[in-house]
Amino acid sequence: MKRKNLDSAPWIWRTISTVSILATLLLLFGFGYAIKDVIFPTGDSTLGTTQPSTTPADEAGKPTAPIEEGKIRMAVIGDSLARGTGDDEGLGFVRRAGNLLKEQGYDVQVLNNLGVNGLRTDALLNKLDEQGVRYVLQQSNFILLSIGANDLFQGGQVLQGEDPPTAEQLAAALPETSKRLQEILKKVKEINPDAQIAYIGLYNPFGDVKELELPGNTVVAAWNDAALTILNQEDKMMLVPTFDLFENHLGEYLSSDHFHPNGAGYEEIATRIAQEYQAETAAEGGTN
Repeated sequence: MKRKNLDSAPWIWRTISTVSILATLLLLFGFGYAIKDVIFPTGDSTLGTTQPSTTPADEAGKPTAPIEEGKIRMAVIGDSLARGTGDDEGLGFVRRAGNLLKEQGYDVQVLNNLGVNGLRTDALLNKLDEQGVRYVLQQSNFILLSIGANDLFQGGQVLQGEDPPTAEQLAAALPETSKRLQEILKKVKEINPDAQIAYIGLYNPFGDVKELELPGNTVVAAWNDAALTILNQEDKMMLVPTFDLFENHLGEYLSSDHFHPNGAGYEEIATRIAQEYQAETAAEGGTN
């Protein structure tokens, strides 16, 4: 009887070893799947539960299948306005625009918010080379972009100086900044040539500050004109104007930092985005 038990021992240990190996492989598979979700996020599921219908990027770095017609897959990239800073509800203009389009009957999903507080045009150019950022943009067919305010207004710090800047001083950043904006739009277009790209125009957050009203209005108007000229050079690009929304309503639409919109301000921008999207797609004869 003892001999029989000893003979069966190797089989018992082999079985245990096999089970251990299988468990290890299963653990490694689960870890790899979790890492994939971190590097390639599937996006915000609060606007629709349908996952992006594109497949992972191929070797050329472009989606291998189009997004199903009639579906809007949104992503936003850029600065703190893209992030939604100042919105007491934490929605920002992208989630609010998505909700408005859903109310109009669109199938909408916000894939990801790639906004970064304080981001400037030079940093955004570098960010567009990141694999995860490129993947999100490739999976989108409606890309929102907000950038430039930190370059022109130093993130609102122009209020901190003893002597307010003149229009000429503010405009000094225009040539290089507008050149980088053109490079940014070109790069986004290369990443996803089929997406509708909407650039959010600037407003003057200091229009109610006597010393900064005229200089701010002047540089913002020049910037928006330069942006429109760049956007008109490509198809599937549009400007979403915001200057007129805030011009006479700064106390109503700005947050306490006197630079970013509050919830009501973001709602106004979102409404304009939804209107511009519908007008653009109607002109093209359908949704993307």
